[in-house]
Amino acid sequence: MKTPQVLSGQAFVGEDLDLRPVDIVIERDYVTAIEERTSAPQIWICPALFDAHTHLADTIATDCGYTGNLASIVTPPDGLKHRLLAAASPDNLIAGMRASITGMISSGTFGCADFREGGKKGVSLLQRASAGLTFEPVIFGREGGESVADGFGISSARDVEGLEHKIRVARNAGKKIAFHAGERDNDDIDAALSFEPDLLVHMTHATRKQLRFCAEQGIPIAVCPRSNWELGVTASSRYPPLETMRELGCTILLGTDNVMFVPPDMFSEMAFTLTVYHLPAKTILWSAVAGSQLTGSPFFIRKGARAALFTIDPTRSALAFSRDPITSLVKRAQLMRIGNNVFNLKTQ
Repeated sequence: MKTPQVLSGQAFVGEDLDLRPVDIVIERDYVTAIEERTSAPQIWICPALFDAHTHLADTIATDCGYTGNLASIVTPPDGLKHRLLAAASPDNLIAGMRASITGMISSGTFGCADFREGGKKGVSLLQRASAGLTFEPVIFGREGGESVADGFGISSARDVEGLEHKIRVARNAGKKIAFHAGERDNDDIDAALSFEPDLLVHMTHATRKQLRFCAEQGIPIAVCPRSNWELGVTASSRYPPLETMRELGCTILLGTDNVMFVPPDMFSEMAFTLTVYHLPAKTILWSAVAGSQLTGSPFFIRKGARAALFTIDPTRSALAFSRDPITSLVKRAQLMRIGNNVFNLKTQ
């Protein structure tokens, strides 16, 4: 029988992310107790991050010198990224995805929601790329890959023929449904909403009415601010309308999108979002963790949860002078080396 592990420090506890001096008792990779300890060391214990939208296979086309509009770059089946993916060997795709995943783990991200091209084979390649790592991808397959994935990932409601039938089949098989929607305009949002999806990605140009529907129906929205700016679908802090989403009570998740454009670095995503959109730091950190709900077992630090955490020692840097640790974590921690992490791939 394993000896319980005790992790002591200043932990961001629960969904409220309250910073408390505690001992966290971990047994068989689960948190079995969180005990107050006034003399806890000044180590920050943080819930693992979850990248709520990725295209990890695009690693093989990192900074490929892309030109053109959004449609010519990413729209299936003939967009630039799809041609590059089709030309890549399976071994190269696996190596690229595994390289991105190991980088994500080293910066505190222990899972992602990935839209995976290439049908069943494409899903298998990502499963092989993540095998044996402390990382849990939630895979949204396409082109038939949804039958062996966690869900069906749709580029846009206007891009897929026979969509209603395909979604019905996926639903009947117990699969999650996710849509890209509202990335370049809002014309495809209502169609996506009509299918009551489990996840919407982007919603960059969503109207207040559309966002209110998402809030009322509890449909989470994965926003990707850096990607939106990089691809030219916004040049304003009004898009995506994060403040309106927050005001209406939308569930906002944070993602990084295509690796060919933007590295899958959640600390950089959080810092960018804080600088450009001025949401409260705690809201941004919550959004960077909450996508883990897609795994069925969120990463927030609480009794009974999986021990999905990492540590930062602020005393080894200028973070030691922070007057607001949660803001410093969001704004500055990308400069830090992530410490011990504990993670259990089993679901509750």
